[in-house]
Amino acid sequence: MSRQFPPPRLDDSLHRTLLVEAARCWRNARDEGEPPQPFLFTILASHRCEMLAPVFDSLMHLCESALGRALVVGRSVELSGDEHLLLGLVDGSKPRRVCIDCAAGPATALDCAICSTRIMMACVPCPRPDPTVANR
Repeated sequence: MSRQFPPPRLDDSLHRTLLVEAARCWRNARDEGEPPQPFLFTILASHRCEMLAPVFDSLMHLCESALGRALVVGRSVELSGDEHLLLGLVDGSKPRRVCIDCAAGPATALDCAICSTRIMMACVPCPRPDPTVANR
């Protein structure tokens, strides 16, 4: 028996913000030469969805592999093209096979990461700030 997991609803600002915040955190950690997952865990814990840390780590890493270059993130409220791409890949509005032309290996790996991200985001309730984490 299989279960169909439709793309998460990224039309709400909380889910979109979570994905963009994770991408920027991941990029910053990588640029600093640090492992991203501990940093992702910290920011995701503030939204009560720290279990997404390895999911987002894998998604970002495999997206870079498929693109053949580093992900570019935006600043402040300005989203980069890569952030728009990530949002579209996860919400299904931008199919990977149309947006990223890469070899079969990286394509398959990224497709699996996109599906895993959708599944895990569907399993996590709508992210909301955890006031106990913000006050630490």
